[in-house]
Amino acid sequence: MLLEIGDTYKYEFRFSQEDVQKFAEVTGDKNPLHLDPEYAAKTRFKRPIIHGHLSSSVFTRILGMEFPGEGSVYMKQETEYLFPMFVDTDYEVVFTVMTVDREKHMAQITGEVFIKGTSRRTIRGLATLMHPEKI
Repeated sequence: MLLEIGDTYKYEFRFSQEDVQKFAEVTGDKNPLHLDPEYAAKTRFKRPIIHGHLSSSVFTRILGMEFPGEGSVYMKQETEYLFPMFVDTDYEVVFTVMTVDREKHMAQITGEVFIKGTSRRTIRGLATLMHPEKI
């Protein structure tokens, strides 16, 4: 099935403190804002926040595996981090196809992350993807 302008896809997710710790190990970003509750308590966030790139990794998971899916090639990603994200909190990401170029097999897809059940947006992004079969 080919993507069409206006197509949407929703996905619910959450991250654990173990996910944050694994991400810190893999990337080397061991900022205490993400890992140390005592340190984070003294900041404006009052508790550890999830790394921005871990929180937006949901984009590559879904766009690369589900919508449009396997075979997708990321060409570009623009991401805005609007509100901090916390462990053990339910989130929902909503993807919407904005443009489709069938000749180049490319599409632009927005991704917006919300705290589940609210209108509080935490991330807004725009991905440009290539897919040889679904675009």
